[in-house]
Order: sequence, then structure tokens, then C-alpha cells
Amino acid sequence: MRHHPDSAMIFCAGRGTRMKALTTHRPKPLIEVAGRPLVDHALEQLEGVQHRVANLHYLPTTLEKHLKNAGVQTIYEEDLLETGGGLKNALPMFHENALFTMNTDAVWKGPRASEVLAAHWQPNKMDALLLVVPKSRAHGHLGQGDFDLLQDGQLRRGTQTVYTGMQILKTDPVADIEDRHFSLNRVWETLFHAGRIYGVEYEGHWCDVGHPDGIAIAEEVLKEA
Repeated sequence: MRHHPDSAMIFCAGRGTRMKALTTHRPKPLIEVAGRPLVDHALEQLEGVQHRVANLHYLPTTLEKHLKNAGVQTIYEEDLLETGGGLKNALPMFHENALFTMNTDAVWKGPRASEVLAAHWQPNKMDALLLVVPKSRAHGHLGQGDFDLLQDGQLRRGTQTVYTGMQILKTDPVADIEDRHFSLNRVWETLFHAGRIYGVEYEGHWCDVGHPDGIAIAEEVLKEA
């Protein structure tokens, strides 16, 4: 019996302001890295997941057509709702109580991210399972790190690993928040207090492409790895 989700929420609504002029006339998920749009790199990590939904807001027309050709359903946001609000807004499109969520501003070299998460998902004790990568294999990332991964697999706020932008998350903690606009960080804080948030280490290489310099860095990672 399958215990892991077969649905995914793909975050595509943001304005991509850190990309500066690159997003003046196109949404960030369509910026190309190694000849392919960023969103296609993301979809590759979700191969085998049947039900995929993406939220749209900024310059949605071309992106909607691209996603439709890839078999991805879309939902338009009149206002930007952040990650948590965007997921809550899309919940009526899902029928499972847990799903993958994924950002689209990264490239990967290594095992398929969704398969890594699925292999470690234990819904009896987890409400969230985040895919993290050690800083030594997080390329182009400008931050200090996000989490420490403990021996029992639980996460705590820290600097040892970087969140890759992909997780499995149960939907009830999202639906329980009454606000429309909120970050998934708010959901995580609830799960930290409940001891229900876990992590798993990605064994490959991951590159942040949320800023212009990340494009060349990612292409070098893909070429060398």
C-alpha cells in the first residue's frame, strides 16, 4: 500500500523581484537554466506524482500554457497570498490529507527529490517532512542556513542545513489557520511545538537560483556533477 502522497503543490505565483530585470517580461519559473525553464527542473523532481497544481499570479498567461502542456493544473491568485496562503487557497483542488510542496527556483543533481521524501515519510509520527541539504552541497545560497537535523530525524531552527524548498506536508495544519495571507513558516512553528516536524538529508547537489548569479552557478553544478 502506498503511504506517501500522490499530489503536489508547486509555488509559481511570486514576482521574482530578486531576479531584477530577468523577470520584467517573464515570470521566474520560465527563466532558463541549461536550456530549460526552472519550472521544468522542478517538475523533473516530481516525476511520477500524478496530481500537480501550481498557483499563478505574475505574468500568468505564458506560464499557464506551459504548465498545461506539462499536465499541471493551475489556480490564479488575485492577490499574492504567500506560500501558506497560496496552499490554503488551493486545498479544494486536492483530495489527500498530505501532499508535496515545492518551490521552483532551484536545480538538482542527484536522486529524485520526491522519491527521497517518499521513502522517509512516516505519517504516523510526522506532519511535515522537509528535504534539507548540508551547506557544503548547497550552491549559490546566500543565507546562513535554516535548520539543524537531529539524530532522531527531527528538525530545529539552526544553520547546519539549507531547506531545499521541497517537503511533504499534511494539510490540516494549513487549513486550521484562519488568515488568507501567511507563510508556511507559521505552520512549521506550530509543528515544532508539537514535535511533528522532521527532515531528511538530500544526498545530491542543490543550487539556489533565486538570484541572477545563481543561473551560472547552477549550470556549472549540472556540468560538473
